[in-house]
Amino acid sequence: MPAFAESAAEPPLADSYLALLRRDGGGIAPSPGPEGLAAAAVLEERELPMIDVKCLTSSGGRGAEREACADAMARAAEEWGFFQVINHGVSRGLLEEMRREQARLFRLPFETKAKGGLLNGSYRWGTPTATSLRHLSWSEAFHVPLATISGKDCDYGELASLRGVMQEVADAMSRLARTVAVALAGRLGHDTAAEAADGGGAFPAGCDETTCFLRLNRYPACPFAADTFGLVPHMDSDFLTVLCQDHVGGLQLMKGSRWVAVKPHPDALIVNIGDLFQAWSNDRYKSVEHKVVANARAERFSVAYLLCPSYDAPVGSCGEPSPYRDFTFGEYRRRVQEDVKRTGKKIGLPNFLKQPLIDGPE
Repeated sequence: MPAFAESAAEPPLADSYLALLRRDGGGIAPSPGPEGLAAAAVLEERELPMIDVKCLTSSGGRGAEREACADAMARAAEEWGFFQVINHGVSRGLLEEMRREQARLFRLPFETKAKGGLLNGSYRWGTPTATSLRHLSWSEAFHVPLATISGKDCDYGELASLRGVMQEVADAMSRLARTVAVALAGRLGHDTAAEAADGGGAFPAGCDETTCFLRLNRYPACPFAADTFGLVPHMDSDFLTVLCQDHVGGLQLMKGSRWVAVKPHPDALIVNIGDLFQAWSNDRYKSVEHKVVANARAERFSVAYLLCPSYDAPVGSCGEPSPYRDFTFGEYRRRVQEDVKRTGKKIGLPNFLKQPLIDGPE
């Protein structure tokens, strides 16, 4: 059995792993030998499309530059569902400060994180609904509604400095997410400025500082099987995600029916399309399956900003005909939760097609 000395800060992931292993009727997965390491090395590591968004995030960008930047993002959203951005307006110093605050937060005792009510009780670990090892995520996280970050009732315990850093990161990532979303919508003929002038509000509809989330992730080093998931394969149930990952790596996405490892870039943030943007774009932009693979030697940190509308907001469409029926974000979330409870996995957008798949989603 692999050695695993849990500290008081670690969630009981090893207990979950071993319980599921017994349920699956298997033995302890051995550490990968030379053949296993060679097979793992076959996995292709790729650079995501890299896009300089300075012309969008600063006031000096010319019209032609902005058009070219939006075109590049749209192509990446169609072909990859993921891309990287540089000159994004979120300073490296701020992100490094966030990394230090995350490390302090996750070093707190597990009991304090799980039962102490920190950050409005937003702590989670592992996968409570897992029925097999392929459903287990070797990770812990705080999934924090932005509406609570600055609230008086949000408990930061002894980490008083965390509040200000989280707020700065959320504000900076929010500006970037909205800038990218508006540019991508514009490439599909959506005039967000005209819509706002007509009283339609900002794009996406129903999104504001009270509806989005900041997720602080930690992926502990995992002593078990080399293919243990840090985060199980999934697609994001939002409009857009902005992600800052550290140098450890582990993020993989599906490209051309194959898993591709994403090479970390120290100056870039990752943007990926969520299910709601795919539906709104009539499937032009792709919400792509992705996962995190646990690392045997090093812990990994990341922070994600999730651009989400209010639960009663209609997702809408960039134009008709749309392959999807009308639905709200709340309806979508409820259906995802029902499917996970019933089948162990998310079905997602196929549930909302006007013409359901004949054989049903797999």
